[in-house]
Amino acid sequence: MEPGRLIYMANQIARNFEALGHDQAAMATADHIKMYWDPRMLAGIKAVDPADLSPLAARAIAMVDGPVPHMTRATEFASADENDPGYNDAG
Repeated sequence: MEPGRLIYMANQIARNFEALGHDQAAMATADHIKMYWDPRMLAGIKAVDPADLSPLAARAIAMVDGPVPHMTRATEFASADENDPGYNDAG
């Protein structure tokens, strides 16, 4: 994948998590990239000049090789008692 596209994608992911605050957003971005990016994409983004990334994305990329706590819960299902009258599976 072209470096410019990887930079764009990493910056978008980081921007999506900005509301969490810098530290949490960096961890969430690193977690997302570590979980969902192909190894070739990961190698490609590590090869770019960090100055081409947003500060948040650059920090996340620097964290990817270390232990990153699982932050993004998009693929986790909430446990709920479907027999509970207050149960609602909407969103």
